[in-house]
Amino acid sequence: MVSLLNKLAGNSSEKLVKKTLPIIQATNGFEKAIKELSDTELQEKTAEFKSRLSGKETLNDLMPEAFAVVREAARRNLGQRHYDVQLIGGVVLHRGQIAEMKTGEGKTLVATLAVYLNALSERGVHVVTVNDYLARRDPVWMSPIYHALGLTVGCLQHDNAYVFDPEITEASNGMQQLRPVSRAEAYQADITYGTNNEFGFDYLRDNMSLEASHRVQRGLNFAIVDEVDNILIDEARTPLIISGPAEEPVQHYYTFAKLVPKLEPEEDFTIEDRTKAISLTQEGIAKMEQWTKTPNLYDPENYHLVHYMENALNAHITKVRDKEYVVRDGEVVIVDEFTGRLQFGRRWSDGLHQAVEAKENLKIQRESITYATVTLQNYFRMYEKLSGMTGTAETEQDEFLKIYKLDVAVVPTNLPLGRVDSSDLVFKNEESKWRVVANDVAEYHKEGRPVLIGTTSIESSEALSQRLKRQGVTHQVLNAKNHEHEAAIVSQAGRLGAVTVSTNMAGRGTDIVLGGADTDRQDWQDEHDRVVQLGGLHVLGTEHHDARRIDNQLRGRSGRQGDAGTSQFYISLEDELMRRFGGDRIKTIMGWAGMDEDTPIEHKIITKSIGSAQVKVESYHFDIR
Repeated sequence: MVSLLNKLAGNSSEKLVKKTLPIIQATNGFEKAIKELSDTELQEKTAEFKSRLSGKETLNDLMPEAFAVVREAARRNLGQRHYDVQLIGGVVLHRGQIAEMKTGEGKTLVATLAVYLNALSERGVHVVTVNDYLARRDPVWMSPIYHALGLTVGCLQHDNAYVFDPEITEASNGMQQLRPVSRAEAYQADITYGTNNEFGFDYLRDNMSLEASHRVQRGLNFAIVDEVDNILIDEARTPLIISGPAEEPVQHYYTFAKLVPKLEPEEDFTIEDRTKAISLTQEGIAKMEQWTKTPNLYDPENYHLVHYMENALNAHITKVRDKEYVVRDGEVVIVDEFTGRLQFGRRWSDGLHQAVEAKENLKIQRESITYATVTLQNYFRMYEKLSGMTGTAETEQDEFLKIYKLDVAVVPTNLPLGRVDSSDLVFKNEESKWRVVANDVAEYHKEGRPVLIGTTSIESSEALSQRLKRQGVTHQVLNAKNHEHEAAIVSQAGRLGAVTVSTNMAGRGTDIVLGGADTDRQDWQDEHDRVVQLGGLHVLGTEHHDARRIDNQLRGRSGRQGDAGTSQFYISLEDELMRRFGGDRIKTIMGWAGMDEDTPIEHKIITKSIGSAQVKVESYHFDIR
């Protein structure tokens, strides 16, 4: 207990977390007696808890003993015992708060504590994941705990639904231990896993259904949202929409897609750097009126033409292929700017998606009529109790509190953080930055140290890949174009000499284990020790994201569970964030230093200036949301 108190010293959530210590102490007090129970007696504790709940006891009363039961079930069935700091995480989640836990601290295991406790109420618990892979993986990983305690687990996957069944050992569709069931049966399970989209769309369909027998959900009781900042902040205003096709002429999209590229920047249109708003100049308006044979483009009767023109401008200027979207199988697929993942089935609204399709000369899919819609923000606010987990929430704690009434508690790490974060290296232009990045990566590769390079777009990841090829550096590229190989690539990113170039995709999800994830390998320990001697995984960021937590997620891939590691960002004054917010002040500093193009500058003032710029952008996005 003393060591746990020491871990809390100086923590920003020290007072909040210290309140959990009596519960941790009580949980540890139950451990000896719970260990002596047989498997049958351990499972019978669930029925006992439910009986006590129907009496005068509350979930809070049951919490210490229930946590001890889950800890023992995990020890017997997974070979993992919850650390005391993980128990703190469980308390935070049960209290309807956000647990900020660093990478590698076992968020998936932590969730089992609050999930089990709240499932005892028999009103359902929803565990919300960021993608289908995790919605499928996590219930299979954790269900041995729940199954041993007599609870049922459901899983949602697009049009399909499953429940955990340990008797199913083979499945052609990769759904081992998952038995197909109806949607309603998956929701009738004590615990249901799925993505935010699956839960949200089922809510919309239920509200459109005229017959109660056709509805699948049974109320919104308690949800634990994994990667909560991504879902409740980044995706907050994303509308979930059930729609049908509408009649609309598509030729105008193709017409303006051919006209807009003829316009000249500055002469015909201007772009506001901070908001990316595009405005036609008088010259640009005159050209458009001439090309479209329209005397007055902004006359009210020509409003529909302005709509097509503005969408074409946005499509050509602000939507960059292999950055904001990719073309896959004849369709425009959006790339999530925060996660770097492909957003299949999602479309930009108000004709923008059609304008991008016209720009790429693809078949245009018609606009839709909306039948039902809800934003993720409004959907999750309907739960009676809501909590979440992430590695990076503290920078957004004001928004979590104001919008969702959720407090953020920073859960201490089990071992001290072993990563060293260096100040940014700032270059005068992009070319010199990328040249030095490639050279430095080649040096790390030569000495055998694993490196993870974070880029902000598919385009820049592939451009860096070409530079590394020219230098003879063997490497892997992970971006939205080859997302299906994500788990395999990331699992080997900590091996000797591994070089991984990635978009934001590598910022979340699979842990990077030093020496590789296949720890059963005979020579794994030797390789692990060698990587540790070299300094662990080095994370090299090539551009700052608008949000600080996205940068922190990238850094967080290194230094898991007390591992050694380092991180540093290489940036240039031509990077988007620098151009929009921080450039002038830093140019002055660079001038003072008298630096040439290939010599970077490293200074805490610069790092602080960039942080200030990110705060401005975060505030801007918060105001929009």
